[in-house]
Amino acid sequence: MNILDKIVVQKTKEVEIKKSVTSIKELEHSVYFNIPCVSMKNYITDPKKSGIIAEFKRQSPSKGIINDKADVEQTTVGYTEAGASALSVLTDKQFFGGDNTDLLAARKVNSIPILRKDFTIDEYQIIEAKSIGADTILLIAAILDKEKVKSFSKTAHRLGLQVLLEVHNAEELEVLCDDVDLVGVNNRNLKDFAVSIQTSIDLAGKIPDKFVKISESGISDPQSIIELKKIGFQGFLMGENFMKTGNPAKACSEFISQLDK
Repeated sequence: MNILDKIVVQKTKEVEIKKSVTSIKELEHSVYFNIPCVSMKNYITDPKKSGIIAEFKRQSPSKGIINDKADVEQTTVGYTEAGASALSVLTDKQFFGGDNTDLLAARKVNSIPILRKDFTIDEYQIIEAKSIGADTILLIAAILDKEKVKSFSKTAHRLGLQVLLEVHNAEELEVLCDDVDLVGVNNRNLKDFAVSIQTSIDLAGKIPDKFVKISESGISDPQSIIELKKIGFQGFLMGENFMKTGNPAKACSEFISQLDK
């Protein structure tokens, strides 16, 4: 059983507990159900913006604690001021040290799009994402079949949310459907956690151009982004590169400033 399998087992238990505590009707009473979502597609494809999706992530299964001192409001506001096109906030507690309150806190102080970074296995989580102020949900091809991707995407769109489908290899592109908005290529190998942007390079031509293409993980220098843009990528999800520093927002600002040189 790899780490993704373990996460799915844990997430299944968590969702059942959440359903027993908070009903869908209660989720729908959130103030965010009456507030339109912000389009991540529009922000990522805006040529005047950086294309960076800056992530708030305290820890990961492969790295352990990355940064458990950073304040979510201060960091995400700093990301926004640095010129990030969008934010990504981890809400998985068991494996990533996140929480729904992190996304709520980020939403309170930011107006740019926010990706709810979690492991979606149930429609309940999509409604929950809307209730905490997310604009986009993550669907992971490695844990969903095409019918789930399609039905989850339709539910997301009904709520005004956009959908980022994450793939790790060409085989996972088989679950891609027209209801998806953005396609993210995770450069991290789930078996050995090795990271290489070659994964994005290899898959770029296999993803239809009608989808906004996002490269995720392993981006640590501006030159990589320049090369990835040449082959059609418009968005770049970066977390660890910023979060591993003492001042993630400053690291983000310095990185983005180099893109303009």
